[in-house]
Amino acid sequence: MIKQFYFLSVLCAISFWLPTCTVRTGPPTLDDFWSGKATFEVDIPDTGLPMGESETIIQPDGAWWSYVHASDRSAGTVDSCGAPVEFPGCVVIYESTDAGQSFAPQTSPPTCMFECNACPCERLVDNTDQQQYPRLANDGDDWAMVYEFGAMTRLRTSDDGINWSNADHIPQTGVWYTDFAPCDDVMEVGDHPHVESDYDCLAGGPPGVYIEDETIYIFLGLGKNPASLGCYTVPLGGSVAEYAHCKNNPLFSAVDDYGPLDETGVGTEPFYGFRTLTSSEVVKTGRHYYMLFEGVRGPAAGEPGDTQFGLGLARSRSLDSQWDVFDGNPILIDPPGNIGVGHADLVITEGVTYMYTSLDGVTRSRLKLEWNN
Repeated sequence: MIKQFYFLSVLCAISFWLPTCTVRTGPPTLDDFWSGKATFEVDIPDTGLPMGESETIIQPDGAWWSYVHASDRSAGTVDSCGAPVEFPGCVVIYESTDAGQSFAPQTSPPTCMFECNACPCERLVDNTDQQQYPRLANDGDDWAMVYEFGAMTRLRTSDDGINWSNADHIPQTGVWYTDFAPCDDVMEVGDHPHVESDYDCLAGGPPGVYIEDETIYIFLGLGKNPASLGCYTVPLGGSVAEYAHCKNNPLFSAVDDYGPLDETGVGTEPFYGFRTLTSSEVVKTGRHYYMLFEGVRGPAAGEPGDTQFGLGLARSRSLDSQWDVFDGNPILIDPPGNIGVGHADLVITEGVTYMYTSLDGVTRSRLKLEWNN
């Protein structure tokens, strides 16, 4: 077997006439997806996760915990004082004991994992009605969670993933008018052909997070119409007042126009992220950092709210650098997509890459990265 593997490796290395030659020594990685050698396939059609976006972490005891935002409307969720939680909801934990195949709430009814400082809960302090799009990161000892509250980014930290600090507001995140404060050009909100803007600046929306070298990297949307994606940093263990813009903002940008005004389906792929780029999920595989993100093109004529959602992929050798955007974006499904597909949740365990997302806008499935035939 060793001799056979060696022979195939040498043959692939020297054979220019075998351009598709692949030595498969284990499960495919995101490197293989990027190079066209692997594809995400449906593994579990319905995992039991609610449509609220998730971040799944495997705990030391082997249980899979999915941190999800959920409300009374979506899952019967209550806050720590027992009151129903308004939509879009707070962070609750759904647990799997079968290696991530199926999930159920840890408590009945599902209860916000963050206890309110007093009863009744106060939305501006406890954020129970919008702890939206939670993302988590840990470096083994320290944890960070970010979520959206009114387009602003909130940060909580923990040393065990269970007990969390109070929420801190990351400065210069949210939406605002230039009469209130100026903003960088990349944060400006431009014109959309089918919807009027009601503010001048945006830095926020559904965030992402990664911890490296005693630094918390927070990924966020910058501007609209056209959109970009950038990042801020906060020292691990420091104050949010010490935040800084990443040196290479924006990390990448969308195309600068909406595209064909009357088209919403196949053929509009280049324009899928014109309105916003947000919801970063960042993992490291081999020498690259990979990011899944949501691109929103925005409403078509006559539609009341955002539509045309896509899931994008980018990668880089450094967190704070220009990222390469995948040529095949959006991935998984064709435009116009659905409201759940762009909020993807990656779990890599024992070399196998799983993704939780919604392909139909109704259920959250688990996909598995498989070699192409």
